[in-house]
Amino acid sequence: MPLIKSISGFRGTIGGRPGENLTPQDIVECTAAFGHWIIKTTGSHKIVVGRDGRVSGEIVSALVVNTLRAMGISVIDLGLSTTPTVEIAVPMEKAGGGIILTASHNPKEWNALKLLNKKGEFISAADGKKVLGYVEQKKMEYAGVDQLGEYTQDDTYLRKHIDKILALPLVDGDAIRARKFRVVVDAVNSTGALAVPPLLEALGCQVIVL
Repeated sequence: MPLIKSISGFRGTIGGRPGENLTPQDIVECTAAFGHWIIKTTGSHKIVVGRDGRVSGEIVSALVVNTLRAMGISVIDLGLSTTPTVEIAVPMEKAGGGIILTASHNPKEWNALKLLNKKGEFISAADGKKVLGYVEQKKMEYAGVDQLGEYTQDDTYLRKHIDKILALPLVDGDAIRARKFRVVVDAVNSTGALAVPPLLEALGCQVIVL
């Protein structure tokens, strides 16, 4: 099964041989390369991390978080989260970037590191090439014991994200509540089940979760 290193991030299947699959060694090397790029380009030592509900998520997250901390980068760990929730958290935390751990529509054996810049946007093609270059060069440096990054868990961002949506001028909450919609939600066993139902309920919908 493949390991795919591209300008959009790193994805592959869990297990197997380093360099051929998304193994712990590959996760550490790719994370360290991104951390090096963040420090070099922004001067920031803070990165936001969030993940989906995959079986491998906790292990991949632990590898990513501890690699960053070993580089002297402090981590804000959102835990189970949606992709856009991590995106809004990056600028709200004034972080140098973010890493979303999700393989989107791919089967359960897959996972991925999707990389965000300081604006909470996916990194550009040019920046992606630089990160890939650091992976190949193994150009990274770890911090001494007195400079290790801090670790903070923050499970409030799904609620913050919902509040931001409800505050958008385009969202007419009163009009939606007046319709009393019934909505069926199939979150495909992942983090949408944590975000979509409370958003709909805040809009007065009757929610049926599969």
